[in-house]
Amino acid sequence: MSAHIHDNAASSQATPTISVLIPFLRDDPQGLLHQLDTEAPTLAGAVELILLDDGTADFHLTQQLQTTINTLRLPARLITLAANEGRARGRNRLTTAARGEAYLFLDSDMRPDTPVFLQNWLRLVSDNAPAVAFGGFSLDQAPTDARFAVHRALSGASECLPASQRAVTPEKYVYTSNLLVRRDVFAAESFDPGFSGWGWEDVEWAMRVSRRFAVVHIDNPATHMGLDTVEDLARKFDQGAGNFARVVALHPTIVQTYPSYKAARALKRLPALPLARRLMKRAALTTALPVKARAFALRLYRAAVYADAV
Repeated sequence: MSAHIHDNAASSQATPTISVLIPFLRDDPQGLLHQLDTEAPTLAGAVELILLDDGTADFHLTQQLQTTINTLRLPARLITLAANEGRARGRNRLTTAARGEAYLFLDSDMRPDTPVFLQNWLRLVSDNAPAVAFGGFSLDQAPTDARFAVHRALSGASECLPASQRAVTPEKYVYTSNLLVRRDVFAAESFDPGFSGWGWEDVEWAMRVSRRFAVVHIDNPATHMGLDTVEDLARKFDQGAGNFARVVALHPTIVQTYPSYKAARALKRLPALPLARRLMKRAALTTALPVKARAFALRLYRAAVYADAV
């Protein structure tokens, strides 16, 4: 697939230790770039930024990003694809452009929660060189609009967890939103391009990697700014059903311990499951209900969607 490459002036002479890999599609990552660049004076070229526009096809946005990248003090590259490759293939492509000994996968809708975010990662790599490390994410800077309340409730309860809690089941709490991977580890285990659409490719990758390498968890979080409405989340759950089925087929022993799998198995026996799914989604969309009740209904809906895959 054809790709256009744009480097800034700082890129050519840099010898980075960490390559920050930022894929995006129809998002504008300029806010994240400016925030990361505030750390440039203390990093001395040890961290580079590599962005992948995975088929947005927005000439105006591309021009804006090229202008922004030219002003950055951090070494930076923009790769612009003419057509979408998908989450797994796109991230694999990013690593081929990286020069660092470690990759930091960072989603474009993340915002570091500390002004020493990159410095913390660099210190970890320099001192310990972990095979895999996840920094965690939060909702500290995320929008508080009522339309995102259900997503806030879901993420706050199941994903925004301290390192001590994530470390109990380390492979389960691995997301490409804030994930450090050593170069040799990724060379041994890359993302499975058989995943398409939304979800599970990072968790499945962690299941494979955890069999060969240690997965550590630290508290160096970033905020997930891209919260979704209930309608958008339900659509993503629908898109993720095939990926969930793939994970179940590849790692049945691990997945069978997950509450989402157990709930899906239980709901599979429910009479008139398609009707039940519609009622669950309707409840999640009903703004008159308490947020916790709507979040519970949406979790049930996700399990009911996944029931077809178990």
